[in-house]
Amino acid sequence: FAENVSSSIRKCRKAHFTAPAHERRIIMSSALCEELKKKHRVNALPVRKDDEVKIMRGAHKGVTGVVSRVNREKFAIFVDKVQREKNNRQVVQIPINASNVMIMKLKMNGSRQRILTRKALP
Repeated sequence: FAENVSSSIRKCRKAHFTAPAHERRIIMSSALCEELKKKHRVNALPVRKDDEVKIMRGAHKGVTGVVSRVNREKFAIFVDKVQREKNNRQVVQIPINASNVMIMKLKMNGSRQRILTRKALP
């Protein structure tokens, strides 16, 4: 076991909620769909803007949409089709935890391709 990792709930919560942005990116990872798992031999990746995701848990379960925004400060992602109307008729997006979604289609670029080749299982 790792010596520098605490099993204290208080310390784990403090580490989680005071994590710097580069660690929050890793915390905000989601599972890939079966097709992408087979293709890239990777189980999960950090969610980013323009990924297509399917919501797997909660009131909006089953909705598929594109990630319009990722808020690392609140540990939330915003999907374009998940929104509600406020009392003043203003439409706002509902924040969703990254652990409750599955990535269906990746937004590929050079850095993402390098991450996939590095993480690929043997």
